Amino acid sequence: MAKTIEAGAGQAPNERPVMTRRRILQRSSGAVAAAAVPSAAALAAQPVGPVMAALSGYMAAARERPLPDAVIEKAKHHVLDTLAAMISGAALAPGRAALRFARGYGGEPVATVVASDVRCGPIEAALANGVLAHADETDDSHAPSLSHPGCAVVPAALALAEQHGISGGHFLRAVALGYDVGPRVTMCLGIPALSREAHKSSHSIAGVFGAAAAAGCAAGLDAQQMRWLIDYTAQQSSGIAAWQRDSDHIEKAFVFGGMPARSGVTAAVLVATGWTGIDDVLSGPDNFLIASAPDADPGKLVEALGERYELLRTNIKKWSVGSPIQAPLDAIELMLRRRWFAADEVRKVVVRLGTRPASVVNNRDIPDICLQHMVAVMLIDGTVSFKAAHDVARMQDPAVLRQRAKVELVGTEELDRRAPRREAIVTVGLADGTDLTEHVEAVRGTADNPMPREEVVAKCRDLIAPVLGAAQGEALIARVLALENASDMREVRPLLQKAG
Repeated sequence: MAKTIEAGAGQAPNERPVMTRRRILQRSSGAVAAAAVPSAAALAAQPVGPVMAALSGYMAAARERPLPDAVIEKAKHHVLDTLAAMISGAALAPGRAALRFARGYGGEPVATVVASDVRCGPIEAALANGVLAHADETDDSHAPSLSHPGCAVVPAALALAEQHGISGGHFLRAVALGYDVGPRVTMCLGIPALSREAHKSSHSIAGVFGAAAAAGCAAGLDAQQMRWLIDYTAQQSSGIAAWQRDSDHIEKAFVFGGMPARSGVTAAVLVATGWTGIDDVLSGPDNFLIASAPDADPGKLVEALGERYELLRTNIKKWSVGSPIQAPLDAIELMLRRRWFAADEVRKVVVRLGTRPASVVNNRDIPDICLQHMVAVMLIDGTVSFKAAHDVARMQDPAVLRQRAKVELVGTEELDRRAPRREAIVTVGLADGTDLTEHVEAVRGTADNPMPREEVVAKCRDLIAPVLGAAQGEALIARVLALENASDMREVRPLLQKAG
């Protein structure tokens, strides 16, 4: 691990500082108690705390720090998966809204808007691409932080990679840094209390810090600038859990992807053009942690940096459906591999999930987040393609409705206790009296059951080809899987765009 870059007072260089939540927050409360109305000079003179020193130093060094081979490979998987989500998202309502915004808002043609012929300013491109990336339930997710890192991090890194003409290797390091920083912020603030008790959106908060870190790395900011970057990101940190009431998925796409990507890029652009700020927004009076979660654990922001890569703990969905439906589809696929059966041979399907995930996917009116509908499609097709998961008309197909009537969803507290693992127990009763049961403990694509390269490629091919065509899709996949050899990320631009 790269140790702390900047030593604090009385601390030897390269020595890891001792950081506890009590120590960091005591610094803040002590400063407030020392003077009821501190002078401007006193506020400006607040020292940089050990967490900020370690974090900003690590972020500044990331653009040159070699990554382990396994992390490079995983970074390419997540970049490809996120680009595929953007491309397929262009055909959906949130994606169409993003493209209208990009065309109408304009801006200097610096950065690519994926799956279009539009180029615009980096801030606008990050917003549009972020919405495209979460136009659907296709993008990646990080369970320990309750976030979807890719839909904010990759658009932000791409926008400033194009602006600065950085290499593919530098881009991959920026992406890896974004995944390391964003999720650590919400883990520090407290999950799941941040969403369930404070009613804030962990997805947008993790997203904006991840996007800012990736953008700052792509822009080549130094340690001092990274501190200001974190400051401006903290000022823009926003998002409330009300997105759960959005039935069109447009606001959700903005909260998860577009808003954090835009705000992270904004912070990086401001600092890169000379804006200054306070040196440590993580400690001292009125700091970000006190404002966001008084019980925050600051040490989690730098815990195992350079040793534990959050990319390796981030899930890629095998199926283009809501997360709680992943395990049930895995279960049926495993059953079909062992013993093939036709849909009409099925008498009944009982799916057991935790009570909370079950409530999210129970008889919803959107196909890709309706468990009963997706199980019915799986029984008929033997698989679930992106097209099938988004075929609204098929929800009224009599053949599908016959199979859907056989599906029972049961929420169980037993599986609640297994959270954040999204396990499922599925029992398929056949007409001959046979009962097949599968308990999926590790969903395919998660850190405990990762997909190999060829499986990630198969998913992405299904998403990309209908929009860009098979030939361009294959060329893009090959280019992303060799990104470390690209001398300038702008070389990838023609493969990402679609003629108007």
